[in-house]
Amino acid sequence: MTIPDSALAAYDSQVRQRTQADEPGARAEADGTIVRWVAADDQGSSWITWSRLDAGNADAVIAAQVAYFRSRRQQVEWKLYDYDQPADLGSRLEAAGFVPDETEALMVAEAAAVPGEVPLPDGVTVRQVTCRAGLSQLLALHGRVFGRDQPRLRQSLEARLDDSPASVEMVIAFAGDEPVCAARIEYPPGTEFAGLWGGGTLPEWRGRGLYRATVACRARLALARGYRYLQVDALPTSAPILARLGFSELARTTPYIFDPDEQGAGGRRAGEDRRGEDRASEDRAGESGDG
Repeated sequence: MTIPDSALAAYDSQVRQRTQADEPGARAEADGTIVRWVAADDQGSSWITWSRLDAGNADAVIAAQVAYFRSRRQQVEWKLYDYDQPADLGSRLEAAGFVPDETEALMVAEAAAVPGEVPLPDGVTVRQVTCRAGLSQLLALHGRVFGRDQPRLRQSLEARLDDSPASVEMVIAFAGDEPVCAARIEYPPGTEFAGLWGGGTLPEWRGRGLYRATVACRARLALARGYRYLQVDALPTSAPILARLGFSELARTTPYIFDPDEQGAGGRRAGEDRRGEDRASEDRAGESGDG
């Protein structure tokens, strides 16, 4: 199914310009030039999700955000899309101390068009989990796949399970009783877009349909909630799989990270402490997939 031309405009207005923050205790602020989500002190993550800038005001707006988050001693991610203006916004962010992470593809599919069933190896089942025990299994698997602990992501998801459990669901593929692939789906209220995040598979289980099965499962969950679209920030490992499942690339997006604690100390490792689990990151990253 072809994604309508209006989908990117809908994503921009419904998701990027949304002023209802996802994380408990966070707040969203908009002033006509940017939309930023500000995390509660020492909790979750902060974002600049949208901007309307030009060559005349971009540097001043960037400087104001740097000063604001430096005063809070809080990390922030500026989510830059390839259609954002001015065209050299990325260079301006770097000059102000932001560090670029890996570019991802914004991919979207009609949830109803995603294949509903994927054959699985014998003994493998895909299960929906919504409890803290399931969260611990998901994060333990991601620790094995991505080689690190994720305390900020754990804190954020635990808070959401406690305060707004309907906003997120997790999907885990088990070989017997062992988790071998895991991912989650998030439901931004008031939008048509359900977000797919954090897909990862153990190396020995890649290429056997497990990631595709978690996408199919999440598509069914999104449809049951009344969401029209699935949205993914896809890395190169997942983009070809998603394309075969009917996803279309609408744009390219690059996260730019500003961390005041790392300024003057040789910078920071790009992608640390972001929202996804597909690389050296903990927050808004997309999916690695791997089969």
